[in-house]
Parts: sequence; C-alpha cells; structure tokens
Amino acid sequence: MITLYTFPAAFGLRNVSPFCLKVEMALHWLGLDYQIEEMSDPRKAPKGKLPFIDVNGEKIADSEIILEYLDRSNDGKLFGNLSDDQIARGTAYTRLAEDHLYWIMVASRWLDDEWWPNVVEGFFGSMPFPLKQLVKTVARSQVRKTYDLQGLGKHSLQEQKDFASRDLDALNRAVKSSRFLLGEELTVFDFAVAALISGAVDNKPDTWLTPMIREFPELCDYAERVQQEVGVFAR
Repeated sequence: MITLYTFPAAFGLRNVSPFCLKVEMALHWLGLDYQIEEMSDPRKAPKGKLPFIDVNGEKIADSEIILEYLDRSNDGKLFGNLSDDQIARGTAYTRLAEDHLYWIMVASRWLDDEWWPNVVEGFFGSMPFPLKQLVKTVARSQVRKTYDLQGLGKHSLQEQKDFASRDLDALNRAVKSSRFLLGEELTVFDFAVAALISGAVDNKPDTWLTPMIREFPELCDYAERVQQEVGVFAR
C-alpha cells in the first residue's frame, strides 16, 4: 500500500498543491493501490515539504523524485515510451510551470493583501490565538523572502503579471493545436502543467492570476481535459 501525504483542502480545492496533485494523478493513472493522508504542517515531512509517499515504510519525498521512483518500480510506464524529444520538451514545460509560473501563483495568493485573509483561513484558521498570529506572520515572511531570492519578488506587480502572461502564452501555444502537451496522447508531463493550471483557475475566490489564465481558453480546456482523462481533479 502506498500512502500519499498531501495538504488538507483549502480555497475551494480538494488538493491545494499542484505538486501533490501531480503525484496523485500519476498514482491513479498507473492504477496503483494508494491512500491519501492529509498533513497540515509540512515541516514534519522528510524534506520539510509536501508531497511525500510512504511505500511499506520507505519514505520518498519531492514530486519529481517520486515520479522517477514510480517509473522505475512500474516497468517504465511513466517515461519509458517517450522519445528523447518528448522528454526534452516535457521537462522544459514542467520547469516553466513549476519553477517560474508556480511562484507567481504563490505570490498571487500569499503576497496580495486582499487575498491574504483566504490563506490565513485556509492554512491557519484552526490554530488558537495567539499562535495563529505568530505562525501566519512568520510563514508569510518566509514566502516573501523566498520569492525575492527566486528573483521574481524584485519586480513590480505589473512586471510579474507580464512574466505570467508570457508563461501562459507559451503553454497555450503548446496545447492549442493538440489534445495534450506533447501531442494527441496523454503523458506524465501533462500532470505537472494541468495540476498547476487547474489549481490556479479553480481556487476560490479568484486571485489576480485567475482571470489572466481564463484569457487562454485553450489552456483552460486542456487542464480540464487532463483531469477528465485521468479521473483526478483539483477542485
């Protein structure tokens, strides 16, 4: 039995983290027997972040490392049938989504003063006062520092939106003429991109990033198509 550790539901999302959702999609797509355990404090995870999986007592952390493990333990069913070109393009699209656009999504939630109360309620609402006050302040400060170190936090809000628009346009161009990211067949790389797009579109209420994504209907349709094909949804 595989246990997948994820965040609790929040913001109208059943699975608030695109990384957790990506792994759940892979497990479901492979037809593996798994269960989900929610974890409110990622500091208790092996690498201080979620997701991680527990396979008969062996803990594997980080969504990319988890997918590599699942591929090796399931006869290459995730990556084994992909060409060199597909792996190269899929990896590049995944990096764009997870190492760039993801942080803009985080900023649209955590660093926007109007949206910030939703984060407080979603992640810290059950904490007693004054612990909630301390934890939420420290957590937001850490996100702000990380965003600044990543580089995106050094730009104005309009410049961040411009970066997001170019990211979304690139992903939209990749899917506008085909059913999935790399063509007509679903691949493991669709899990990462669709998980991020679906979460940013379906989070409630809208962040400032949400209407920007809706300006790319092909990309929204693509994210819905992946979820329908796999049978796992962010919402």
